[in-house]
Amino acid sequence: MSDMRLVVAGAAGRMGRVLVEMIRQTPGAHLSGAIEQPESIAIGQDAGLLAGCGQMGVAISGDALAVIAGADGILDFTSPQSTVELAALAAQARIVHVIGTTGLNKDHLAKLEAAARHAIIVRSGNMSLGVNLLAALVKKAARTLGPEYDIEIIEMHHRMKVDAPSGTALLLGAAAADGRGVTLEEHSIGARDGHSGLRNIGDIGFASLRGGTVIGDHKVIFAGPCERIELAHVAEDRSIFARGAVQAALWGKNQKPGLYSMANVLGLAD
Repeated sequence: MSDMRLVVAGAAGRMGRVLVEMIRQTPGAHLSGAIEQPESIAIGQDAGLLAGCGQMGVAISGDALAVIAGADGILDFTSPQSTVELAALAAQARIVHVIGTTGLNKDHLAKLEAAARHAIIVRSGNMSLGVNLLAALVKKAARTLGPEYDIEIIEMHHRMKVDAPSGTALLLGAAAADGRGVTLEEHSIGARDGHSGLRNIGDIGFASLRGGTVIGDHKVIFAGPCERIELAHVAEDRSIFARGAVQAALWGKNQKPGLYSMANVLGLAD
């Protein structure tokens, strides 16, 4: 069987460069294209050289349509608007689209659902094995402990991150809500300031910290009567996200069109 031809979107960015290197390291995967915004100064540069892993013979292009036409999948950690546009192209080409982009709103998600009628879309707020295992544990803990245990989610990322709470924090919050049989939208509480009043039973709280070069720290606290359970994950290198994304793409190659998560990829879905 031939290697899976993968395109990296945002190939000149920090995550894009890690994805390029991970594809080079992964048996069964082949970098067939690299995309950046047409105005990027990286256009024309070799994606491998830019990633620091040696020449790969793939020049970064600003023409997403042309690059995707010869691919089996796209790895995408870009921006909400770019992700929606790439999903439409993936649907046209009927290929795999792995999405690690965060900050997606309801309109973006609706467009991804529409694209998933023809594309194999794997979307997750976090692609790492550890975080998705943590989400499964959070779901089970929420189901077991019940609403008398208050849930608080604390996350910290580097100072350049623009969305809050993080996609991973929302992933964990959704897992907690699912465990309790409720929707996160109806029970989510963000930043508290001033006289915020008493905590409502069943709320799922979020706190976001930003600073330095932190890749990603997440903690889920279950605070109950006279005891506390804390589940946490610390990301030490972006390669964990890239490894999961490539694994998701290889898994998706054999799936039917639809919208999937890393829980499906890792066999953690109920």
